[in-house]
Amino acid sequence: MTTPTDNPRLRWLLRRGMKELDVVVTRYYERHFATASDTERAAFVKLIETAEDPDIWAWVMDYQAVPAEYVDVVQRLRIHA
Repeated sequence: MTTPTDNPRLRWLLRRGMKELDVVVTRYYERHFATASDTERAAFVKLIETAEDPDIWAWVMDYQAVPAEYVDVVQRLRIHA
C-alpha cells in the first residue's frame, strides 16, 4: 500500500531552484502532506507543478498577495518556513 508521500515524481518536484524553498516545501511535504485534505493536497501539487519559485517565495514570505487557490496551502507552508 502506498501513502501520499510515496510519490517519487512529486518528491523530485520538491527540489526547487532556491535552497530556502527546498527546505520549506520538503518540511511541509514530510510533516503535513499525508494528513492534509484532498483539496489541500491538490492545491500543493498544483503549486509545485505550475508556480515559479520567486512567486512561491514571495507568497510564503508575505511579500505579495497569495492567489485565492493557494491561500490555505501557503498558510501551511509559512508554518514550515
